[in-house]
Amino acid sequence: MTDQQTASSGDRPNLDPAPVDAVVFDLGNVLIRWDPLPAIAAGVGQERARHFLHDSGFDFASWNLAQDAGRSFADGEADAIAKHPELADEIRSYRANFEHSLRGPVEGTVAILKQLHAAEVPLFALTNWPEETFPIALDRFDFLDIFEDIIVSGEEGVAKPDPEIFEVLEERVRHVGGLDDCVFIDDSLVNVQAAAVAGLDAIAFTSPEELRADLLVRGLPVGE
Repeated sequence: MTDQQTASSGDRPNLDPAPVDAVVFDLGNVLIRWDPLPAIAAGVGQERARHFLHDSGFDFASWNLAQDAGRSFADGEADAIAKHPELADEIRSYRANFEHSLRGPVEGTVAILKQLHAAEVPLFALTNWPEETFPIALDRFDFLDIFEDIIVSGEEGVAKPDPEIFEVLEERVRHVGGLDDCVFIDDSLVNVQAAAVAGLDAIAFTSPEELRADLLVRGLPVGE
């Protein structure tokens, strides 16, 4: 036998998955299906809502992100309407009918969340969400009570992918471990990339099935 073959097991590299301090979930379109179209359509109809969301003259995503980052809806609506008075009804309809944008839970991901909770894995959420509308989600989705802590961008005044939001996360998970040993799940590639730069083990969410496979290879207890 070679020296390598006779080496003790203690000399062999440990190929087991590294321990995970916590799993951090995004919420929108990871655990909760979100679509602004039904909310806007509730006020102005499907055709106008679709045109509004695809209007090259109004960047809904950027406008909405400012509320995610702490701007009040009153200020956001006033600013947008001043620039686009012809879209006043569309702009106001989103907040007024926000509950219609929450299309229900992503059942497969919720099942994974519950498995992790049953196995006593520390669970956190980091979501881009306006402070004013987040209570609607809390009232509707009882699985949100599973999380040890939920970091809401609108409450913090900063949103993903800004590096500062990951500094907030680091402080909130400090009692269980560091970012280097946390798994982060988000459906936005930009946010996943920012999380990786911050030191998290970041997973791009595409489906519950793919997520389950990604977590299994990390040694997490999510077998069906």
